[in-house]
Amino acid sequence: MKLLTLHDLNKVDSLSFTFEGMFDATIGVERALAPLFDALEKHAEGWMPTIVKSGRKRKYSREAVWRAVEERRDEYGSIIGLYRSESPAVSLGLNLSLAQGESSFHSRLDVQPLDFFSGVDSCRTLVSVARDWAARYPVPYSSAHSIVDEQLAGSPSFGRRERDARRDGFDKIYELFWLNIFGPKLVESVGRERVLSTPAHLVEELPNGSVLLVLWPTPAEFANDDARVAQARAHVHLRPDLDFDTVLRTLRERSAALVPVEPRFHPDVAPFLSRLPDEFAISERQRKIAEFNAFRPPEPEEWMPVALPSDVASPERVLESYGDLSEGLVAVLHTEVPSIMDETPESLTDLDFHFWKTHFPERYTRDVIEGHTIPALGVYLGDVLVRRLGGTWVLREKMEESQVRVGKRVWLPFLRARRYMQSRQSLLEYSLTQYFKEAERYRP
Repeated sequence: MKLLTLHDLNKVDSLSFTFEGMFDATIGVERALAPLFDALEKHAEGWMPTIVKSGRKRKYSREAVWRAVEERRDEYGSIIGLYRSESPAVSLGLNLSLAQGESSFHSRLDVQPLDFFSGVDSCRTLVSVARDWAARYPVPYSSAHSIVDEQLAGSPSFGRRERDARRDGFDKIYELFWLNIFGPKLVESVGRERVLSTPAHLVEELPNGSVLLVLWPTPAEFANDDARVAQARAHVHLRPDLDFDTVLRTLRERSAALVPVEPRFHPDVAPFLSRLPDEFAISERQRKIAEFNAFRPPEPEEWMPVALPSDVASPERVLESYGDLSEGLVAVLHTEVPSIMDETPESLTDLDFHFWKTHFPERYTRDVIEGHTIPALGVYLGDVLVRRLGGTWVLREKMEESQVRVGKRVWLPFLRARRYMQSRQSLLEYSLTQYFKEAERYRP
């Protein structure tokens, strides 16, 4: 049973609905939060969570929810998750703060894919849940929108220092999203008449003084130009200090950043580069693909046309010491990089990715890298050239001078490993993947 994770949310766009409401825990948590689940059960057609998770997973029911809350309860409150494993995938995290007197809950609802809300009917279900929650639980501000566009907008800090953002919250209208709930305090600061006259798809005043505002019919179309114009028009209506053209230009730039870019990576590093974009936030991915498309690694220079003659008295002893180094590298990395045991071109690409993803050159001291990693990596790289390209070791007493003959060239794997391990950027510029492909061209 697979549940939606943060990693999954970084694969394709999703709708994210964040809500932080207040409630009176003195009447009992079950009674206080019953309206929250009433709204879900009544309106969440097609995306209702089916699993409750605390220490264990249970089929959704009210009893399962309350049992999960109690299982995870401590002096500060309780945290549980509700999920839906079938499409659309749903994750609803519920963080209860159970202080004396007035308590609060913070929830984040993610529904994937965003396209599930491309129809008006499905959107009405989410709006109904948001309306019922906001009418029952006072909230300073809440929103529902594309995760990707939220990231591009800088939510929730919106360019502020994190400390200031935590202190001030959404104290003015930094951004407008597809669905917005303005609490009474925010409404009064803007002006109730101004808020209620916002040009939008839906503007509704709630009994507790909050205002529910939906900019356009469906969130899936947020990047369309008509939706961007509507977003800009509503934003400058609520913030007359802003310039319409400037706001619209920023929104259009965000839409442009999401236009798919076809990968056209340099063929010698494509196996490596093709794995990197998914490691960035989904909002950055297309820009990164464009950057990697333009990347051209320098041609490998760690080779010689003529070999230095071997000057070791006992090649067997040197090769045995090399074997110990290589085995040490395999022992350390075989869990994170299982293919390292195979000594293949694919294992070199897996090592490239592992070292880059873990920021390896910056994480470890130069003593460790110079004394252990570089020698072991040089041996491993040389052994792959020997095993997969029919190469032959030409051993030297000075390790960095040892070579591997492949065809008409001799290669210097230790020198390559040294340049490779200088920085995270050097992992790209001197990748093991590219080095192998270059050597492969000279295979006899």
